[in-house]
Amino acid sequence: MKHTAKRRRAATNPIERANQKDDESFIKEHLCPSTPLWTEWINPKTQDKLSLSLTRSGDLSAEDLDACFQLVEETSRADYEASTIGWKPNKKLAEMRTPELRYIVVKDGAGSLRGFTSLMPTYEEGEPVVYCYEIHLKLELQGTGLGMMLMRFLESVAVNTPPIEKVMLTCYLTNQRALAFYRKAGFERDELSPVPRRLRRGKEFIPDYVIMSKVVTRRSLSIAGT
Repeated sequence: MKHTAKRRRAATNPIERANQKDDESFIKEHLCPSTPLWTEWINPKTQDKLSLSLTRSGDLSAEDLDACFQLVEETSRADYEASTIGWKPNKKLAEMRTPELRYIVVKDGAGSLRGFTSLMPTYEEGEPVVYCYEIHLKLELQGTGLGMMLMRFLESVAVNTPPIEKVMLTCYLTNQRALAFYRKAGFERDELSPVPRRLRRGKEFIPDYVIMSKVVTRRSLSIAGT
């Protein structure tokens, strides 16, 4: 999920250059995994082996896109329905097809999608960031450390895409489990996040979501063990 803020391009436009790269170049120059074995992960609870891959949205198969959408609906539809925006599947699918998005998908040995995150280097109010559009895992993979590893991949993209120094995301306030996860990962409320305010005729605007961010550096990423 992402609430879009007004964007302004930097003069040299390094973000657009990063977004135009093919997946192989993006992995090598921006994701920069610490090991060639980053595409394999073993569930510490079950010892099951899962595979990871990075794909830009335009190259994501219709089957995988549908599986990602179904997982969003499974894990987050209730939070959308409780919000002022509501659950709008066609709008969500259109957002998930945004050309600049990259997906890191997680599959089991049978090829079934079990989780994913989607990200995009972009600008928010003129500030370069890596925006986490989505991160969703099947219930059996929550609390295994996989989610934290996926977040570190986003942090790695930020560190290796100058002048980006921040990862940003949006979370509904009703999703307390996700909020706790992001806080544990080091995210805090960003200054761009809306605050309650008094409207005309005495009405009060109370936001139902928060914009969170984390400033990352190469040193902090190294300490985190990426």
